[in-house]
Amino acid sequence: MDFSYTEEQTLLRNSVSKYLADNYKFEQWRKFTRSDLGRDAAHWKQFAELGLLAAPIAEEHGGLGGGAVESLIIMEEFGKALVVEPYVPTVVVGGGFFKHGGTDAQKSEWLGKIAAGETMLAFAFAEPKGRYNLADLSTTAKKSGSGYVINGQKAVVIGAPWADHFIVTARTAGGQRDEKGVSVFLVAKNAKGVSVRDYPTVDSLRASEVTFENAEGTLIGTADNGLPLIEQVVDEAIAASCAEATGCMKVLVDTTVEYSKTRKQFGVPIGKFQALQHRMVDMFVHYEQGVSITLMVTLKLAEEAAERAKAASAAKVTIGKGGRFVGQQAVQIHGGIGMTDELNVGHYFKRLTMLDTLFGSTDHHLKRYASLS
Repeated sequence: MDFSYTEEQTLLRNSVSKYLADNYKFEQWRKFTRSDLGRDAAHWKQFAELGLLAAPIAEEHGGLGGGAVESLIIMEEFGKALVVEPYVPTVVVGGGFFKHGGTDAQKSEWLGKIAAGETMLAFAFAEPKGRYNLADLSTTAKKSGSGYVINGQKAVVIGAPWADHFIVTARTAGGQRDEKGVSVFLVAKNAKGVSVRDYPTVDSLRASEVTFENAEGTLIGTADNGLPLIEQVVDEAIAASCAEATGCMKVLVDTTVEYSKTRKQFGVPIGKFQALQHRMVDMFVHYEQGVSITLMVTLKLAEEAAERAKAASAAKVTIGKGGRFVGQQAVQIHGGIGMTDELNVGHYFKRLTMLDTLFGSTDHHLKRYASLS
């Protein structure tokens, strides 16, 4: 099987890499992530003009006709630059829900807006007591006229401070943990009954706690049977997040190797010490394993549900363990400066730590994989 990228995909990678190298340097990142907004609004517009937001969207909806591999390429490069813009919540998650579950009218309207950079979405799915179970929902939605009214609370909604709409999971029937009775809704952030409490996350992103009190929502997909749709989109988001993690790991490996060549102890570079050489080789092995399994899960996203879910959980476990190892070794080999704010190493480790818990921890996905085997 040929795993090489096409000429168009290589050009896409080069385009993203060049833009970020020129416009998304670490010092610029430190400056705008500490601003009130938490990002530089000009970048999202540029991402749209470069076709990054349109890359995985069908041509008939204003996209460039790519797919999950294009998202992988973009997210890997984003990971190398610690990009904070909500690409996964908007393009991968939002685009995925509309592509797989939206009506023709929803696809036409929202996929076009996503491709053009005219909207930012946030995925409100996690709840304080949910424990990574996508069906464990206390948020409810009840039919009201032609729409629904939603009540409940969502925690750690990544990118919510920047979003104009939320994609919300809610229970429309059944018990709190039943697989049946789950539905997905689109809710405007400025809708009556929506309240938001914003805060920064440890990895310099922005998130919110969102409360819905009789807020109006529009159904996406089939009422009471939304869990398969949610699982499909979340698996696609896991693949994209794994790609981001490999980008972070790549920078940590390269930065640590380079540092070991210049930092001296006992009159020689620390990279000459065999014990540290072994640790850096192990870092590289974990990174390469991460790259391989991320490509594997990306290629399996189109397969039947059980096979796709197994691949997603396997990737999550591998990336979670590998990212933790690479981050810890990078910090330790750098010594005391490893976690200083002025050095990028600690920031990449923080991002990897947050990615490990996003859409389910390593332990959760190990159990999920076992249950599917």
